[in-house]
Amino acid sequence: MNQIPQDNQGPIDVVIMAAGKGTRMKSRLPKVLHRLAGRALLAHVTDTAARIGARHVVVVTGHGAAEVEAAMSATGAALQFARQEPQLGTGHAVQQAVPLLPDDGTVLVLSGDVPLIGEETLRALIAASAGQRLALLTIEFDDPTGYGRIVRAEGQGGQGAGEVTAIVEQKDATEAQRQIREIYSGVMAVPVGLLKGWLARLDNRNAQGEYYLTDIVKLAAADGVPVVAHVIGDALQVAGINSPAQLAALERAWQLRQADALMAQGVRLADPARFDVRGTLACEADVEIDVNCVFEGSVYLGEGVRIGANCVIANARIEAGAVIHPFTHIDGEKTGVTVGERSLVGPFARLRPGAQLGTEVHIGNFVEVKNSTLADGAKANHLAYLGDASVGQRVNYGAGSITANYDGANKHRTVIEDDVHVGSNCVLVAPITIGAGGTIGGGSTVNKSTAPGALTVARGKQVSFPNWKRPQKTPKA
Repeated sequence: MNQIPQDNQGPIDVVIMAAGKGTRMKSRLPKVLHRLAGRALLAHVTDTAARIGARHVVVVTGHGAAEVEAAMSATGAALQFARQEPQLGTGHAVQQAVPLLPDDGTVLVLSGDVPLIGEETLRALIAASAGQRLALLTIEFDDPTGYGRIVRAEGQGGQGAGEVTAIVEQKDATEAQRQIREIYSGVMAVPVGLLKGWLARLDNRNAQGEYYLTDIVKLAAADGVPVVAHVIGDALQVAGINSPAQLAALERAWQLRQADALMAQGVRLADPARFDVRGTLACEADVEIDVNCVFEGSVYLGEGVRIGANCVIANARIEAGAVIHPFTHIDGEKTGVTVGERSLVGPFARLRPGAQLGTEVHIGNFVEVKNSTLADGAKANHLAYLGDASVGQRVNYGAGSITANYDGANKHRTVIEDDVHVGSNCVLVAPITIGAGGTIGGGSTVNKSTAPGALTVARGKQVSFPNWKRPQKTPKA
């Protein structure tokens, strides 16, 4: 382990480089807005910056700058933006940001396309800088091709091999330097006052004709400022995204890590390779999750919950003993969805924002529930819609029935009191109250409230014509 000095670095500021075009993504979407685990790559980095308590977060934009800035502003994160136009290298990128930073802190330089950098790793790097050193985050790769190599005083790579004297980019490295396996991750911590001076001295005399941020290592060494490396072994934290293949590989690696953590807690996954968390998933004991399930936003699964195959569940709380049958779609959006204990939902059901199910509620195939509460024991088992409704205990809601909650301008509420039986193919025209214990005859369109215990039938009188002959086609001449 690296020796971590005492923390005296002062305020922390963050610069995130997000100006690159991402040509290999072959997409009109700026690279940093492509999604990992359901969120933009850049959003992962800004979230981590917020968790470490950054005073200022400056995002350097370039390609697709307006789109990137608009998308990140919409997240509500406290960000500042600096534009790099044209893009003349990493050193030039940071030059655009530092005028926005006070001189009294330590700056972390991060990359918008390296989404999984860890909070504790950054805290350790900041501590290694200690407000007076240039600290680099490094890692050893068996194949370091394409990365800047860490050159140490002894001329050797490797953890603890000596003080860092330079970072040499792949295209500028000698054959001997290309054998070094320790590489620079693109993440550094440096006192802002020192950084500003070094940036002013950068030049572009290299194979790319660019201003390399990594050249500040040589400047620090020349000025007698210690350059230290904090070495990690977790490649996921420094994995960058340059192509759809790399994005897909990092997605699967990240999801497998989430799956492993859940299984260590006792969650039973039918296949960890067919499982996606795109937010947060909290599980109690004895949860079972079948294949191809996607969890988005914030989801809680109580003890003994079973999730069938091919379900999508977002922003929902599912209480103990509930069963979500296959192909169910639950999305609480901002309002949330609650499924009560021992309730049964699906298959092919849809719970929309504001659906609140009590204990032992049954929502069956092709039933949609939106902004409605169903009290304990209520059932809607087939082909039905409940929107803006309050459903009492033990209600049985028939197949094909709907609440007509929208009059073309406004939404209205339907109240179905305890122990009501609604027959098949009924339309309840809101606003309306169906009294407790009442029965609505099948095929009825009801637009007036009913008394408790009443049988209500509202349909045309049946007429039959005996010996009816259907029209016959006229033979062609």
